[in-house]
Amino acid sequence: MNVIALISFLLAAGVLAWVSERMHRNAPRWVSLVAFVVATIWTGLEWVGAPAGTEEYARQFVSWIPRFGINVHLVVDGLSMMLLVLTAFLGVIAVVSSWNETEHSQGFFQFNILWVMAGVVGVFSAYDLFLFFFFWEVMLIPMYFLIAIWGHEKKAYAAMKFFLFTQISGLLMLLAILALVYANYASSGVITFDYEQLLGANIDSTISFWLMLGFFVAFITKLPSFPVHTWLPDAHTQAPTAGSVILAGILLKTGGYGVIRFAVGLFPDASRDFATWAMLLGMISILYGGYMAYSQTDFKRLVAYSSIAHMGFILLGVYAFNEAGMQGAIVTMIAHGFSTAALFMMAGAIQQRLHTREMSNMGGLWIRAPRMGVMTLFFVVASVGMPGLGNFVGEFLALLGAFKVHVPITIGAAVGIVVAAVYGLSLMQRAFQGVPNPDVSSMEDFGIREMSVMVIMMVGLIFIGIYPQPVLDMSVPLLEQLGVIE
Repeated sequence: MNVIALISFLLAAGVLAWVSERMHRNAPRWVSLVAFVVATIWTGLEWVGAPAGTEEYARQFVSWIPRFGINVHLVVDGLSMMLLVLTAFLGVIAVVSSWNETEHSQGFFQFNILWVMAGVVGVFSAYDLFLFFFFWEVMLIPMYFLIAIWGHEKKAYAAMKFFLFTQISGLLMLLAILALVYANYASSGVITFDYEQLLGANIDSTISFWLMLGFFVAFITKLPSFPVHTWLPDAHTQAPTAGSVILAGILLKTGGYGVIRFAVGLFPDASRDFATWAMLLGMISILYGGYMAYSQTDFKRLVAYSSIAHMGFILLGVYAFNEAGMQGAIVTMIAHGFSTAALFMMAGAIQQRLHTREMSNMGGLWIRAPRMGVMTLFFVVASVGMPGLGNFVGEFLALLGAFKVHVPITIGAAVGIVVAAVYGLSLMQRAFQGVPNPDVSSMEDFGIREMSVMVIMMVGLIFIGIYPQPVLDMSVPLLEQLGVIE
């Protein structure tokens, strides 16, 4: 797989989408949609077509700044491959979900979507820490524009809050990267930003702990986890539908990916020493996110807080440091990408039709839009962990892994599943059941375009829920590298 070509393709498609608006106002939408469909087929064929037992799907190396040991080093393993396919597919969802939502500056809108996704591809494949940070920043600016320009009533505040949290945590990560490179240079005499060379760095345990903490804080801010989560509800609520889909489905996963690949990968001993505290943060995020989700009246804000709860399971599973927990975290990342992206697409569709996010103004929508009601019910029960669907597999494995190492934290986290059922069913009751709003005489139901992508996401969640083995198998080489399994 040529990752450089994929990134270049998405960047070029972004520029083409921007300039194509001069030819026709709808041209950017089609350019973006075609680009993501091609990227999805591209990555999907690379995944499916690889021989059984493949550990690396791509490895590319190009010298960049050799004086400082900085290179374009891109590697795609099993975890990266799954996330790349998810990224490309959710790009399709982002474009489809916002097809009729934005009318002004459509070219620049699609440009930002494509460039965000190009940055994400780089994040999931970079094996040079400077390159990783470069792509980490590439994600930031386009997403800021998506929220600040095409967001809703408090878009400026939400965009600035997102920017500050992400930028400050990113700078903290940069300091940790530079300190790691210097510490490795002091012990080996070699200046390098290469991930594989830094894996075996001989660093004092105290320094290693503080470096790990720098990476950890940066990644849980993006995840996000309590207490550095406050940017997420505002960003989700005010972002356009495409922005919410990308944030929930993809950008949050960069935080989980970073925790696994870099915080744990580079500092395994320090991470094990910190494991109980990380699992405790995961449990708090699950309970707090669930409680706050139940208390919301805004559809998008409820789904946003539910994401904080779901991301808590990732911390719980990763820091269990066993096969079940780690695989649970990875499955949760993939399944959450489908379920929550679908719910945000649903929220955006309702807001576009009714011009409100308040569930008190919705009531009885099932009667007016039955297809939308069925789809919402499916993804709500998926999100709350219905057996047979992907979210259940991920959360069950995360809890199973955590139970082996810390029973009280696991029991606390398990309570969060009950809370999830409460806020999920409350959403259905308030928005789709109950007394119909007399001010809403009719509402356009989902058409073929929306139903098509919804069905694909349904199939994905059902497949992972019934047969998760391919996802589990693809994670094995990474778990062996991390020393989780022999």
